[in-house]
Amino acid sequence: MGTAPVGAAAPRRVDILGVPVDAVTAVGALARAQTLAAAAAPGRPALILTPNPEGIMRAQSDPELRAVLAAADLALADGVGVVWAARRLGRPLPARVPGIELMEALLAWAAAAGLAVYLLGARPEVIAAAARRAQDRYPGLRVAGFADGYFGARGEEAAVAAVAASGARLLLVGLGVPAQEWFLYRNRALLGEVRLAMGVGGSFDVLAGVTRRAPGPLRRLGLEWLWRLARQPWRWRRQLALPRFAWTVLRRGRAGGCHHP
Repeated sequence: MGTAPVGAAAPRRVDILGVPVDAVTAVGALARAQTLAAAAAPGRPALILTPNPEGIMRAQSDPELRAVLAAADLALADGVGVVWAARRLGRPLPARVPGIELMEALLAWAAAAGLAVYLLGARPEVIAAAARRAQDRYPGLRVAGFADGYFGARGEEAAVAAVAASGARLLLVGLGVPAQEWFLYRNRALLGEVRLAMGVGGSFDVLAGVTRRAPGPLRRLGLEWLWRLARQPWRWRRQLALPRFAWTVLRRGRAGGCHHP
């Protein structure tokens, strides 16, 4: 799947309340993803996940979810809360790496390398628009297929079969957390020629032009979450995990910090 870039050795891993997160920059994340893809084989694609405070808190009481998150070959600190937690626990991360930015970098790489991609998730009209805009934005990108995320438990086998039949090497899954993590974990060995699979959350909405990202200054200040909350007030329920996450991190920090798994 292309030549592995130089200097993309396995990054340092930081334990955030039992969930691993890799200490990488955006450039390092792309290089590592390319290296993982080059080393992957059919039936054993590399997994990229983006653990956030909500998912990390769910994992505290769900050992199975914790095992799923630990299975990531590359785990990104997508949210500012995870970066803050790492710093408070005494193992600072070099940067926040938004999942959408790695997704965009992977699409650009796939277009340049001639690698087919499959997009799975979001509403029917959104995923169709995302596929069109991806091809417009990244000339030469081969979209092997796309499908919405409303297949349910009964349609999961067919959805996986469609991915496998497509011959795609890169799979992007936007089913929300933790549904996309469970989907990738359960079906990892059934994805055909896929070498690299990534959970992308709501990134298809942005790619499709349905949702806008926060302006650059707000992103640099770590306030993208507040921008999303202001534009989508229904998201406030998801933010309820943040106070518990912060309190747990502060207690753990006083008890001696975190460690490397």
